[in-house]
Order: sequence, then C-alpha cells, then structure tokens
Amino acid sequence: MEIIAYNENNLKKISSLLIYPVDEKISRVVRRVIKDVGNNGDKALLRWTKQFDKVNLSRKRIRVSEGDINRAYQRIDCGFIPLLRSAINNVREFYKKEKKRSFKTKKDGVVLGRIEHPINRVGIYIPGGSAPLISTVYMSVIPAKLAGVAEIALVSPPGEHKEIDAHILVVANLLEIKEIYRVGGAQAIAALAFGTQTIKKVDKIIGPGNAYVQEAKRQVFGFADIDMLAGPSEVMIVADKSAPPSFVAADLLAQQEHKEGEGILVTTSQKLAEKVSKELEKGWIILVENIEQAAEVVNLLAPEHLEVMLTKASKFIPLIKNAGAIFVGRYSPVGVGDYFAGPSHILPTQGTARFYSCLGIDSFMKSSHYISYSQKGLEKARKVISKLAEIEGMSRHKESVEVRFIQGEKAKGKGSPC
Repeated sequence: MEIIAYNENNLKKISSLLIYPVDEKISRVVRRVIKDVGNNGDKALLRWTKQFDKVNLSRKRIRVSEGDINRAYQRIDCGFIPLLRSAINNVREFYKKEKKRSFKTKKDGVVLGRIEHPINRVGIYIPGGSAPLISTVYMSVIPAKLAGVAEIALVSPPGEHKEIDAHILVVANLLEIKEIYRVGGAQAIAALAFGTQTIKKVDKIIGPGNAYVQEAKRQVFGFADIDMLAGPSEVMIVADKSAPPSFVAADLLAQQEHKEGEGILVTTSQKLAEKVSKELEKGWIILVENIEQAAEVVNLLAPEHLEVMLTKASKFIPLIKNAGAIFVGRYSPVGVGDYFAGPSHILPTQGTARFYSCLGIDSFMKSSHYISYSQKGLEKARKVISKLAEIEGMSRHKESVEVRFIQGEKAKGKGSPC
C-alpha cells in the first residue's frame, strides 16, 4: 500500500484517488447497444445477450416463469430461507421508520402544500455472474414496496444453464416480485428504459452493476430516472492507535473482494499505518495529524463506506458531511451493513456522496406542489404578479390574473387598475 502524507503538496493526488474517468470504448459500445434495443426491442436484446453473456435465449425465455421459480427452490439449501428472513425483517423495520413528507398550509384564503406519490413502475438491476448479489434484491425491493411502488420489474443476467442464480429468484419470490427477466448488461438497462415487446418500460432504474451497466444508466437518464451512478465499491477507514491492525486490514481486504474495489486508511498513527501496509498490496494510507484533518479527507473524497475506529468517535462524527454510510466502532464492519443491519447497501460512490444520498423511501417517491387561491387570496397577490409579469414581458400571464377581476370591476364602475 502507498502511504501519503496529508499536506498541500499531495492534495491534488489525494482528491483524485477514488475518481475513475469514463472509458470511451465502453461508452461507444453502450451507445450502440442502447440504440439497437431501442429500435429493435426483443430481437436486439437477445442478440446482445448472446454476444455478451454467451447465452442463446428464445423470446419466450426472457421472462422467468413460475416453473423456473419452483425449480430454484429445489436448487438451494433449505436452511437459507430462515436466515434470510432475519435480514429482510431488519431492512423492513428500518425503512418503516422513514416518513413521507406531504404537507399542507392554509392562510388568508391560500392553501399550499406538497403531495407525495410513489413512482409507478421501477426496474431493479441485480448483478449476477460469478458473484450474484443476493442481498441487493431485498436491499432495493423492500424500500420500493414500502414506498408504494405499484410495479417492479427485476432483471438479472443469465448464467450457467441459461438461468438466473437460484438464490436471487428465491429472494425475489419471497418478496412477491411478479416480473423477473433473465437479461443483464447494457441491453437490460436499455430494455427497462425504452421497453421491448416483452419488457414494459419503467420510470426509474435502480441497482449496481459493472462499467457497462453504469454507463448505460448514464446514457438513458432522462428517458428514465436512475438512482445514481455507482462505480467500484470503496471503503475508507479512519482509525487511531487504538484500532486493532488486524481489524483494519481485514476490512480493507474484504472490500477488495469486489472487482476493482478500493480501500483507504486515514490514520494519525504511523505505527498502525506501517502494520497495515505489510498486510495489503493494494490501496492507500493517508497520514494525518489529527481528527480534524481526517474529517477534511473524508469530506473531500466522500467515500461510499466510512468506518470509524477512534477513541473519540463522538467528536469526529459531527465533522462528517460527505459519506454514503458511516460505520462506527470496531465491531461495525461494512459487512454488517452489506447484509444485515437494515439500511440499504446501495450507496453513492466516486465522491458522489457530496450530492447523492443512500437509497431509501425517497428514492421511490416524487412530489407535486399543491396551490389553491381564493378570490381574496389572489387579489392580495394581484399587484405583485401583474408587475413581475409586466417586467418579464409576459403580458398574457398578467392578463390571466387580471381577467378574474375585470368583469367585477366593470360592474362596479371601477375600470381597469392598469
């Protein structure tokens, strides 16, 4: 691991540690896939699935059937389900506590407010292949269901024997997902965004994926909403001399199990830095003088996962403004959040925690403003509206307000106020 001192000379290098530029080759390929699927639907979807996943599907096999689900139950260890239920319950209980934010105010004949509605149809992408992300199913589906999303379409790439991983199918079935499609990659994102003969288009796309999936999400944004652009998984550990080196090294190594996963240790302890650096080849260690500098590093890089192993963690946490999820204490590894704690593990990466939030109920909601004026209320606002419309050159806007008073004023012999 490379050890870097936090100072002005190294600031530019440190600020770029978790940033990955868009691969132009990937971008061009994804553009072709999206255009093809958008124009040719299922035909293109099957063609790209054969090319990228080496799976030759028929159109009838795009959608997972009830028989496929039943066979999936037969392929898993029966002890998996009760273990799974405890994690599902934790996620459900956590998101039940999130409150929707509709409100209404009344004053002087004016009623204002905001009405919240769930997004109607959502597409959820679950990575498959050699490392199927089973936990991502319940981490994404549960908040969507609690938000009130009416339709959920789940897509995941087919693997061996042209099947989605059996555990993914079982979890989706336990969560009562009715639409499951055995497609993945950029072609699946395109199908969700534009629709095909088999897959109905969605309003928002949720979920992690490889560089092709994320680039596809970036390119279809605007045709459908997306949760975020998720890059390689990352962890930053802020620790002092009290942190066990074995814990720190284990958590950094765990993150590297993700393809291209990255880890950064930020510490005030030279001794800890030296011990951890002997255990890992990949990653970075940033040496800081105090916890205030450590907080500066965190807020600069805005990591996806932030682990805090400090004797004075209570003084450090209020300094943190940019982080996807914060794990406090030596017995709170990222793994507990990935699988069990309750909050979703779908989090912003590559510094986007500066402006993106973790997945939650709000990710599946949209709002409408509510405006209702009485005649008295509009009359009080009339002069301001008319003057502003006049200044902006919007004469019809002004007239649309004035017309509501002209007839009454003529009847009273007042004439027009303008």
